[in-house]
Amino acid sequence: MGFFSGLNAEKYDRKYKDRDLVKRILMYFKPEARKILVVAVFTILVSLASASSVLIISRAVDLLAKDPRLASILLISFLALVIGIFIWVSNLISRRTMIKAIANVVMQLASDGFEAAANHDLSFYDEYPSGKIVSRITSDSQDFGQLINIIANVASQLLEAAVLGIVLLNIEWRLSLMVFAIMPIVFGFGLLFRRFARKATQQGMRAMAEVNATIKETISGIAVAKNFRQESSIYADFAKANDKSFQVNWRRGMVLDTVFPLLNSMAGVATAVLLYVGGVSAVNAVLTAGAWYLFLNSLDRFLFPVMNISAFWSSVQNGLSAAERVFALIDAEPVVIQKDNVPVKTLKGQVDFEHVYFHYKEDEHVLEDFNLHIQPGENLALVGHTGAGKSSVAKLIARFYEFQGGKILIDGQDIRSFDLATYRTHLGIVSQVPFLFSGSVLDNIRYARQEITDSEILSLARQIGDGEWLETLPNGLETEVGERGARLSMGQRQLVSLMRVLVQRPEIFVLDEATASIDPFTEWQIQQALTLILKQATSILIAHRLSTVKSADRIIVMDHGKVIEEGSHTGLLNAGGHYATLYNTYFRHQSLEYVERSRDLINR
Repeated sequence: MGFFSGLNAEKYDRKYKDRDLVKRILMYFKPEARKILVVAVFTILVSLASASSVLIISRAVDLLAKDPRLASILLISFLALVIGIFIWVSNLISRRTMIKAIANVVMQLASDGFEAAANHDLSFYDEYPSGKIVSRITSDSQDFGQLINIIANVASQLLEAAVLGIVLLNIEWRLSLMVFAIMPIVFGFGLLFRRFARKATQQGMRAMAEVNATIKETISGIAVAKNFRQESSIYADFAKANDKSFQVNWRRGMVLDTVFPLLNSMAGVATAVLLYVGGVSAVNAVLTAGAWYLFLNSLDRFLFPVMNISAFWSSVQNGLSAAERVFALIDAEPVVIQKDNVPVKTLKGQVDFEHVYFHYKEDEHVLEDFNLHIQPGENLALVGHTGAGKSSVAKLIARFYEFQGGKILIDGQDIRSFDLATYRTHLGIVSQVPFLFSGSVLDNIRYARQEITDSEILSLARQIGDGEWLETLPNGLETEVGERGARLSMGQRQLVSLMRVLVQRPEIFVLDEATASIDPFTEWQIQQALTLILKQATSILIAHRLSTVKSADRIIVMDHGKVIEEGSHTGLLNAGGHYATLYNTYFRHQSLEYVERSRDLINR
């Protein structure tokens, strides 16, 4: 088993018993019961028709040996043609119906996987690469579909084998018992092979997930790679993951693909023995030539699906492993747990942190015995060095992460009692790096409020800098933003992100200001957009700009997860504490830089 070392399971992976997996898979097929019934009926008909064709040809051999006539030959040929057409039509109907049923199930499984992924907390994505999660939703769901297709084929063949087994017993029961005697050996080999096949296929899927994760990460960072001329480096990373996947899957294939040749050799030996015994019986007139032909023809059709049970076991295990991986994603326990689901209609915007303890990792405390009271409608600025805990406060208000101790109250009610879906509709959040989806500016602005009209959006947009920022967009609100908003400048992205919040009309607004350098005119426009939002919401601003800090109703200075100072801009400066130091080393320099850029803009 040393082949497959080095590819660890995710922490949320779990082992399911085959019985539990099958029960759950059947639940997905419950809505497709009618289609499965149609498939079953036509499968039985095909199996009976296939068995009857062998009987007809066998009887024809005996008949022609005694009384060869052209009419008899034509009749037998016609019957064989009719049976062949019937089998073809039945197979066509059965396969098309099965394909539709499988497609529906795969779509539902992928939908459930995506829904689970979308509902998982942000801490889930901090720990597990998104590329691997994508692999479960896409590749593993498709592999699961292949499993169902294989099972349907094997089930059809086994049904045919059952019919042919009865035929074999009627032809020559002694030879049939010899055939049946090898069945325990075949099934025993399959059971012995089962455990190893599951582990091998799981490792193969993990290797492919590693490849997908590497591709996603490198493509997402392609601009940075090109900027630092690291194309060869990212290719090397991909090649390493791809080679690992190749090695694992090649070794897996080498092991699993030895099964079918081994079973074929067993079938070959059994056929040779039966050929000899049957031939002797025919020579001694114990069997007729037709009966001997019938037995040999039926034997081949009987052995093929039986041997396939073990030969297809690798594919069956591949599908079960795929289902197991998708189910593990769906069943992963959430970290953020709500104690109740109280719907939220409106919020006043009062926020209270009472003795809150929070960490991302157990040995890295971010907030310790943290207390903060924010009045409804208050404009609060959080300042402090990197790692002080400012962004964590915002994430906890948004309920993106679970805190480990204390209470967070919104309008005096425990934040863990809210229905998250309705609660978050009352929040407006702009992250430090604005993210835009592919589509137009208009699409991105109405992202949270699909019902808002174009004219309403245009009216709000013109309230920012008299709408001059719209003139910088090639096609106005219809301008395509590109992937992640790459076709827009950072300032334009920020304005679109703020507009997206503005149309939502949140009662609590959280802004993690971007540190990107933008021109004074754009900053003025952004400030106007902010003012429009701040008029209608309690706001928590993680401040990086002097203008934002100075306009705040109250400034909270944080250090190592604690509030060390609070007050107005003037009062904190006069106190000469930590804020004064921050101002003199950062904000004052930023203010001078702003003045210089303003002069440059005017001189142009």
